[in-house]
Amino acid sequence: MNKPVEIASNPPVDRTAADRIEERAERVKQATSHAVAGTKDAVDHAADRVEEGLHHATDKAADAATRATEKAAEYSERGREVYDQAIDRAEGWMDQARDYVREKPLQSVAIALGAGWLLGRLLRR
Repeated sequence: MNKPVEIASNPPVDRTAADRIEERAERVKQATSHAVAGTKDAVDHAADRVEEGLHHATDKAADAATRATEKAAEYSERGREVYDQAIDRAEGWMDQARDYVREKPLQSVAIALGAGWLLGRLLRR
């Protein structure tokens, strides 16, 4: 009851169809390679532009910081000069007041008493 089993042999492969499949596979491979290369170039170009932009922004920020520091130093120097002038004037006035008190001690005491009395009257109100 055993029947002989027939083994089917594979039909011969059409070489032209295989060649076409291989050719198309090669085309897909090349297209993929070109797409990857193009994408890589685009990403590199974009990265270069971003880097240039960052360098430009950093340079601008550094310039602005330098200008701000220079202005702050300039204003500080001006403030120091005005302070020194005010101190010099105050010392000059004190010297004049001392000289006046030395030259006219009675008038100085009278003026001081009068100013004190007037100030006391004003502050009581």
